Amino acid sequence: MNQDKIHLVNKIFNSETIRTIWDKEQEKYFISVVDLVGVLSESKDKNAYWRKLKQRLKEEGNETVTKCHALKLKAQDGKYRITDVVDIEGMFRIVESIPSKNAEPIKLWLAKLGSERIDETFDPSIAVQRAIDLYRIKGHDEEWIAKRIKGIQHRKQLTDVWKNRGITKSSEYGILTNEIYKGWSGMTAKEYKKFKGLRKESLRDNMSDIEVTLADLGEIATREIAKKKNPKGLNENIEVARRGGQIAGNARKNLEQEIGESVVTSNNSLNYEYVDEKEIEMK
Repeated sequence: MNQDKIHLVNKIFNSETIRTIWDKEQEKYFISVVDLVGVLSESKDKNAYWRKLKQRLKEEGNETVTKCHALKLKAQDGKYRITDVVDIEGMFRIVESIPSKNAEPIKLWLAKLGSERIDETFDPSIAVQRAIDLYRIKGHDEEWIAKRIKGIQHRKQLTDVWKNRGITKSSEYGILTNEIYKGWSGMTAKEYKKFKGLRKESLRDNMSDIEVTLADLGEIATREIAKKKNPKGLNENIEVARRGGQIAGNARKNLEQEIGESVVTSNNSLNYEYVDEKEIEMK
């Protein structure tokens, strides 16, 4: 696994810390098993508790253990030690394996999420309002939120146009999106996320209002050109995506000439920081 460390305290119960690590290759989070076990069991020796539970799960043939990875995590003394970790699915399997009063709040939380999704099926405005509330909590102002919500709508309109012109694979959507991004930002979406210090997080959720506007302009321009030129297949749509991205790129250049600085920044909306493992160990 290609590891990245994240300094993040997940206050799930009281102020207990559950260490989390990001895997670049799989693009998913892994959670420290011993930390999770400690929260659930409230044992004075969470390591010993996990060893016994691990042995029992092995004897029962539980897949949780066989799918358990071992990664280096930072301990309380500051040193890195090999630690068992699981993904989100494995986390919930462990929750089910430990009799604990703390397990019920997690299950209720999951049930609440499921109930919310059902409610959203009957009233989609609930999902929109939930997104708005989350953006407010993250500190975005109303003008930014309005642009972001509108951008989501524009994005859907663009993907519908692509679909009608022979684009069906998710990888093809990614290729076309990258052409638009390169046209105005000079970076692919992956490069842009790295520039902003992001991993799993949404790129657009971490853009400034100007960056969101340029991304939106690139996609609107691509959509309108595609509607007029009617490109077929990936190659023809790539050319249109480049032209749409260039239109947003020209708008960016004009604005930057006026204000004398770049509008594409490394700023993000995160309240935590990713630090590469090698960088930490060198300090």
